Amino acid sequence: MTRFVYKHDSVTRCIVGTVGAPGERQFFLQVISPLETTCVAIEKSQAMALSERLRIMIRELRRNQLASLDELNIVSERDDTALQFPITEDFKVGVIAISWEQESQRILIEAQAIGDEEITELLDDEEASLLEDAPDLLSFKLRIHQARAFCDRTEAVVAAGRQPCPFCGLPVDPDGHLCPRANGYRR
Repeated sequence: MTRFVYKHDSVTRCIVGTVGAPGERQFFLQVISPLETTCVAIEKSQAMALSERLRIMIRELRRNQLASLDELNIVSERDDTALQFPITEDFKVGVIAISWEQESQRILIEAQAIGDEEITELLDDEEASLLEDAPDLLSFKLRIHQARAFCDRTEAVVAAGRQPCPFCGLPVDPDGHLCPRANGYRR
């Protein structure tokens, strides 16, 4: 089976959304361009890590004057609308890579599917062609204001889950939890 690459050059919408109740939520990364919609399953920790790394990248682009001021100064608006239906998972994300493309002034994000083998880094096209069953790849480019809006929404979606216990930091279910710092007593 060959590797399938979902490629979006002119993204109109890129969001993280969830399905399910807090504590049982499934996270999805949905990328929409004029010709195609791609929806991949992503872990909560991966979504937060991607958001944090994008914020760091945007700060560095501004600090090192790598991005044009026109791109940096576009105001971002958080997209609070729901995921586009139907939500069909194209694959489950394993490895994520981000990079800056100076010529196009875009942030390139690549999310690779979890493969059968233990693959811990993103495969380029040549490496993927050598494998019999190479993992699928989602590749898309964001403008800086789109990346900021993505980060704003991702942080809001993650924060909408279960609240952390003030003592141990573990998530608290609606009926409480067994807190290790309180020797197992419910708080």
